[in-house]
Amino acid sequence: GKYFNVKSNLVKHQKIHTGEKPFPCPDCEKCFIRKEHLDLHLRTHTGEKPYSCPECEKCFTRKSSLVKHQRIHTGEKPFSCTECGKCFTQKSSFVTHLRTHTGEKPYSCPECEKCFTQKSSLNEHQRNHTGEKPFSCPECEKCFNQKKHLDLHLRTHTGEKPYSCPECEKCFTQKSSLNEHQRNHTGEKPFPCPECEKCFNQKALLDLHLRTHRGEKPYSCPECEKCFSDKSNLVKH
Repeated sequence: GKYFNVKSNLVKHQKIHTGEKPFPCPDCEKCFIRKEHLDLHLRTHTGEKPYSCPECEKCFTRKSSLVKHQRIHTGEKPFSCTECGKCFTQKSSFVTHLRTHTGEKPYSCPECEKCFTQKSSLNEHQRNHTGEKPFSCPECEKCFNQKKHLDLHLRTHTGEKPYSCPECEKCFTQKSSLNEHQRNHTGEKPFPCPECEKCFNQKALLDLHLRTHRGEKPYSCPECEKCFSDKSNLVKH
């Protein structure tokens, strides 16, 4: 029932329903519905990137990619959320953000039925089932199932600590570690215990504290089977 003002656009559109892909790539087995899609794909073989940024000279195969990139320089964020006012440079990021309000999680895992807002998050999750670790460290033999985990690990080799505290100039490898540290300066304790009035500046400390209410002691000594709520207490014992 979709309508078009040009017959040629209707003909192109109908190929979506028929599955017809009359434009094959001469270099690989891929086929395309439209010639312009084939022309764009051919650049992956030729390496051609005809669209360059006048600010930093970075080059792109598509004009749309250049337009998105230029927003980094201009600061333009044309996609705004009517729910919370947050703005985004890319429509894809905006669409993903909207799901935080709607609760929509369209990507489900066929193994455990866990659902995700992004396909990339589903792909990462599925590696927990397959055991796949495609990101390997060039310095040692460690492998990781997510690139961000590899990037973080590499800092153990380089010694890089890109996140510094403006109060005491202490540096950290992770932003989350910096955020936790800064609470020592602000006194903020955003993790309250639901059982008592205690509050904590780290979620890990709250989780540890909750074991005192539950009586949970997950760390046992292999010598005498004495149990502890905290791994450090087991090590001391």
